[in-house]
Amino acid sequence: MNFLLIIGGLILLVLGGNWLLKSAVALSLKLNISKVVVGMTVVSFATSAPELIVSINAALNGSSDLALGNVIGSNIANLGLVLGITLLFGNMKVEKNFYKLDWPVMLIASALLFLFLSNDTVVVRYEGILLFSFLILFLIYLLRTQKKIDLEELEESITLSGLKTSLYLLLGGLGLWGGSELLIKGATALALDFGVTERVIGVTIVSIGTSIPELAASIIAVIKKEKAISLGNLIGSNIFNILAVIGITSIITPISLSDERLLSSDIYWMLAISFTILPMVLLPKKYILNWKHGALLLAAYCSFIYMTL
Repeated sequence: MNFLLIIGGLILLVLGGNWLLKSAVALSLKLNISKVVVGMTVVSFATSAPELIVSINAALNGSSDLALGNVIGSNIANLGLVLGITLLFGNMKVEKNFYKLDWPVMLIASALLFLFLSNDTVVVRYEGILLFSFLILFLIYLLRTQKKIDLEELEESITLSGLKTSLYLLLGGLGLWGGSELLIKGATALALDFGVTERVIGVTIVSIGTSIPELAASIIAVIKKEKAISLGNLIGSNIFNILAVIGITSIITPISLSDERLLSSDIYWMLAISFTILPMVLLPKKYILNWKHGALLLAAYCSFIYMTL
């Protein structure tokens, strides 16, 4: 039964990723917004919805390590696993805005989470409000400063009616959410059968499960030559995971850390992989990520999983 849940979840995730991508590209045309911005807002929010749902439920049920492990593990998986696999499908051109805005915001958000946890091992309500407020300011700035699309983007874009765009957006979001729920239920049940800890489940099984929407959306984006959305989706998802998922969850109920390895090991992996992306983008060939970078990221992720288990 658990295997059927996993297979059903994977099917829904792939379909949801395709539908969401179609609506995101069409939306960028209708609103005259850069595809990178759409990837970092609409697509990122929808693909971060599983993390939000899982983290809120886990925190409310007293499983804060699962909530934190889910977000930290998912951020590691987004860059190590998802970006790594995506780059194996082809080179990725990176916008200069990556190191001017997107990457710094992701690092600041990661540093804030580390600061809040290292202070007293709890993310309380006012800290959650600060995180979520930072997200709102970031989105406002993003939408005000990047409202132009170029002719090259227009040539490869999808044109849909308003009704179809809304329908694809709704179906994509529901597909990703439903698929993740099925996958997490099946995978968590299997993991519990082996008697592993809540933290291990959070940073491995659950985080990989909730990162599959990003993997599906990113691979589909690369195959369809929408690579700007692919990278924007991953960076945006990491920002949303911390500022929205941890922010909203801690506003509802404080998130306390029980397993010290989340703070002494896992969060350092998240910070290290996040930081490593910058030199990869700038060296040796500026603004181009290739399969070699992907292989390095995958090797780093495999090392993280090996040391976690």
